[in-house]
Amino acid sequence: MRSRSTGTRFLMVAVGCLLLLTYLGVAGIGYLALAALWRAAPDPATTALVVVGTGLLVGYLSYRFGTSAVLSRLEAVELPRSRAPKLYYRLDRLEERMGVDAPTIYVAQLPAPNAFAIGSARSGAIVLDRSLLRFLTVDELEGLLAHELAHLEGYDAFVQTLALSVFQTVAGLLVLLCSPLLLAIVGAARAIAWMRGRPGAWPRTIFGRLLRRLERGVQLAFLLVTLAVRAHSRRREYAADDRAAAVTGNPLALARALRKIQRVADPRRGLLSPLYVHTEDDDWTRLFSTHPDTSERVERLVERARTGSANGRSQRVQ
Repeated sequence: MRSRSTGTRFLMVAVGCLLLLTYLGVAGIGYLALAALWRAAPDPATTALVVVGTGLLVGYLSYRFGTSAVLSRLEAVELPRSRAPKLYYRLDRLEERMGVDAPTIYVAQLPAPNAFAIGSARSGAIVLDRSLLRFLTVDELEGLLAHELAHLEGYDAFVQTLALSVFQTVAGLLVLLCSPLLLAIVGAARAIAWMRGRPGAWPRTIFGRLLRRLERGVQLAFLLVTLAVRAHSRRREYAADDRAAAVTGNPLALARALRKIQRVADPRRGLLSPLYVHTEDDDWTRLFSTHPDTSERVERLVERARTGSANGRSQRVQ
C-alpha cells in the first residue's frame, strides 16, 4: 500500500516537472520569437505609430462595415421624401445650419420607439422607429433630428469606436509581450499543484494568486476605460441636446420628444441599447450608461427655454 502511494506521489511529481518544463519551453520559444521581432522592429516612435495606425484602421473598418450590418439586421428601409415632405423640409433647413451633409433617413421596427444616428458628418444615416412618425409632431421630430445631426456633426460614435479600437490594440499588444511571463507563471502554478498532489488547487498556489491579481488588474483597466468612454458619451448627449436647442431655437420641442419616448416604453437591453434614449436607472447603473437620465435632459432643456439661452418660446412640456 505504501509502495503504491509512493509510486503515485512520484508520478505526480514527475507530471509536475514535465508540466513546468513544457510551459517554460513554450514561454522560452515565445520570448525568443518576440525578441527577434523586437530586434527587427523599427525605432519606438515608428512602432508606436504603427500600433496606433493599426488600431485606427481596424476601428474604421469595424465602424464602416458595422454600419451596413446594423441597417441590414434591422431591415431598415429608406424613407422617401414624398412620404414625409414636411420632415424633409425641416431636415433641409437643419443641414443648412449645421456642418453635415444630407444624411439618409431610414425607418425600421426598433425594439422601442427611438432614433439613432450612425456614420459620419459626410456619409451619415439616421434611423427612426416607424411609430415616431405617428406620435411626434413635426417640431418634435425636428428637435430629435437636430440632436442626431449633432452627433454626426461631432463624429461622436466614430471617435468612440476609434478610441476603443486603439485601446484594444494596445492592450492586445501588451498581453502578447507579457505572454512568455504569463505562461511561465501558469506553468509554475500547475507544476506546484501537481507536486503537492492537488492538481485542481493550482489557483491557490503563490503563482496562481499572482496570476489572479494580474487578471484583476487587467479587468480593472478595462473597467476604467469603459467608465471613461461611457462618461464621455453622456457628455456628448448633453452637447447634442444643447446643439439641437441652439439650432432649432426650440428646446422644448426636443424635451417633449424625449418625454414622449420615455413614456411609451423602455428599450430592451440589446446590442443597440447604447444608441437609444434611456429612462431612469439607479446610481450604479448610470455609471455604465451611455445616456444621461432622460428626466435630467428634459430639465436642462426646460431651463434653457426658461432662461431664453436658445430663444425658447413659451411652451409647456406635457
